[in-house]
Amino acid sequence: MPPAIMAEGLVKKYGDVVALDGMNLSVPEGTVFGLLGPNGAGKTTTVRILTTLLKPDAGHATVAGFDVVADAHRLRSRIGASGQFAAVDDHLTGAENLEMVGRLYHLGTKPSRQRARELLERFDLTEAADRPVQGYSGGMRRRLDLAAALVANPPVLFLDEPTTGLDPRARAGLWDTISELVATGTTVLLTTQYMEEADRLADRIAVVDHGHVIALGTADELKDQIGGDRIELTVTNPADLETVRRTLAPLAVGDMRTDATTLQVTIPVTSGAASLTTALSTLTAERVTIRDAGLRRPTLDEVFLTLTGRQATGNPKEHSR
Repeated sequence: MPPAIMAEGLVKKYGDVVALDGMNLSVPEGTVFGLLGPNGAGKTTTVRILTTLLKPDAGHATVAGFDVVADAHRLRSRIGASGQFAAVDDHLTGAENLEMVGRLYHLGTKPSRQRARELLERFDLTEAADRPVQGYSGGMRRRLDLAAALVANPPVLFLDEPTTGLDPRARAGLWDTISELVATGTTVLLTTQYMEEADRLADRIAVVDHGHVIALGTADELKDQIGGDRIELTVTNPADLETVRRTLAPLAVGDMRTDATTLQVTIPVTSGAASLTTALSTLTAERVTIRDAGLRRPTLDEVFLTLTGRQATGNPKEHSR
């Protein structure tokens, strides 16, 4: 089947600033595609183009089979979008907000009201349905905003950093909702700077920097790119740090990291448990006393830092690009 979202060579400039520099994407139907990148990498610009809010300077893209420029009017009824901030009217009730969206989609008064009630129940907002939104919590406003994006049952949903500012409980609840949507066939493009969010939700992930994709794959494939497993060792004697680095260097498949404060050494390896066994045997022979040792996979934070040279902030503020 053709991809639900396809972009080829997208370019967008704001004066001398290049926001997108040949962006390529392909998102299969019924999947979650994660778009990761530091502030200013081009994530929001990409979403704005794919949702017909911006026109690219070069390249082309299709969503749900429609060209984002030539077929923009017809495409808008086939997509839903939730941005970095909840786009709801504080002076209307939750029900009135959703009914208004239904009328904007030309669903008619009665179907709009019925759809609003369905979504309020689905997002656990029934008790607050007739209260003005200005009294809603941040999590409630986020759920209402996502409900508004679903009023027209769109086959493709764009979520631009949807959990910004939510507490862990509200974020986990929204993750469950997104998973349920995808299980029913919805395609989701998700931009985020929360690495745990991408690891939990995304079937495939594109790491974006300077306006183009610099790495693409599943979470595990991206982790493998920076060395697979990690051995973490903590010694009791600071003098042993250099011995650990010297004797375990043959096991490392990348740069070893040493923390003189915590006395911890991190060694990227490829053979997992076998490498850990070898490391412990080698250090025992060297009479190095180990306080703690373990094997773990790299995190997406480490992937992000390695690929972009920057730390994920977890506090996204990319509004203009």
